[in-house]
Amino acid sequence: MTRALSVLPVLGLPEVESGDDLAELLAVALSADGVLAGDVVVVSSKVVSKALGLRAVGATKSDLVRGESVRVVAERTAGEHVTRVVEAVAGPVMAGAGIDASNTGPSDALLLLPRDPDACARDLRSALLARLGMPSGAPLAVVLSDTAGRPWRAGLTDFALGSAGLRVLLDHRGEVDVDGRVMSVTARAVADEVAAAADLVKGKADGVAAAVVRGLPASWFTVEGAAVDVTGESETEGVGPELAPGAAQLVRTGPGDWFAMGHVEAVRAALGVAPGSPDSEAVGIRSVGAETFADRVSRVVALTLLADEDASVDLEVTAETADRDAAAVVTLGAADDFALGRLTQRLEVAAASEDLVAALSGAPTAEHTVSARLTPAP
Repeated sequence: MTRALSVLPVLGLPEVESGDDLAELLAVALSADGVLAGDVVVVSSKVVSKALGLRAVGATKSDLVRGESVRVVAERTAGEHVTRVVEAVAGPVMAGAGIDASNTGPSDALLLLPRDPDACARDLRSALLARLGMPSGAPLAVVLSDTAGRPWRAGLTDFALGSAGLRVLLDHRGEVDVDGRVMSVTARAVADEVAAAADLVKGKADGVAAAVVRGLPASWFTVEGAAVDVTGESETEGVGPELAPGAAQLVRTGPGDWFAMGHVEAVRAALGVAPGSPDSEAVGIRSVGAETFADRVSRVVALTLLADEDASVDLEVTAETADRDAAAVVTLGAADDFALGRLTQRLEVAAASEDLVAALSGAPTAEHTVSARLTPAP
C-alpha cells in the first residue's frame, strides 16, 4: 500500500561539543514536535564525532587518511595535495576516509568518523529511547548519515554510515514484479534512501544536523532481530538475526567488489606499485587536471625502471602536449636479453596505466637495447 512520507527538520539542536550528551540534546530538540513510534531519527555523523571528541589537531590530513584507512582504492593529485579514495576504517569506500574540515568550529581541527558507526547508532538509539521515556523495544530507529560521491555519478548525496532499529536492506530476490516475473537482483538500500531523504531538510549551510523521517512501513523496523509494527508487537515471529545488522551490511568489499581498485591503480599494482605506498609517490601520481604528455611519459619510465636498478634509459619526447600527435621514443638497456625482455613487458604495461601505447621500433640490438615509441591510446 502506498503511504505518505514526512521528512521533518529537527530544529533547536545547539552546537555540539566534546563530551556533550547528544541523546539529551536530541531529546530536548525533538520534544518540540514530538516523537512517534515508527519514526526514524537521522543524525549527521558529524555531531556524533563532535560529541565523542573525534577531533584531530596538528596532524596533516594525508597522515590522518592513512591512519583511518584499511586500503587505498585510487589516488590523484590536485595541486600540491593528494586526494585518496580509500576503504575507511569506519567501513565505507570514500574520498579521504570521510575526514572533514567543514563545520568543525573556529579551530583548524579535522573531524574523524567514528570507527564503529553501527555501535554508535545503537548506543544513541538506546540512550534516546531512555531520554524520551519510551520502552527499549519501541519501533524507533536511528540512522547516522554522512556525505559522499558515487562512482559514475556527479555530485554528493547522503548515505547511511550507521544504523540501528531499521532494516537497512530489503531483499526482493525471489519475489515477483507487477508483471509476474521473478526478481533476481533487486535489493533496496532503504537506509541509504532514508539518509538521502533526510538530507533534503538538513544541511551544512543551514546548521540543521538531524531530521525525522515518518511514515515508513512497520515491517522496516527491527528490535533485536525481529520486525515490529508501530504498536510494538511483533509482526514477524521468529525472524532471525539477519534483520539486525546495521549499515555495515551495505558496504560491498571483498569478493563481491568488482571495483576494488581504480583502473590506473590496478595496472600499477600489477607492476608492484600499490596505491598509497612510498613507491607510488616516487613514481608520481596522476592529476585530476590536464597534464602534459611529457609528465605522463615520465611516470611510465619511472614505473618501468622501478624493479631494475641496473637498467638504463634514453628518452626523447617529440611533443609535450596531450594531443594525438604527441610521441616519445624510449630506448631501454639491460644486462642481458632476459632482463631486456622483462623491461620491455613492463614498459608496455606501464604505458597502459597512462592511457598510452608502447610499440617496439625495432628488434633488440647486440648491446641489449631496444627502442619503443609511446603514443596516446586510440
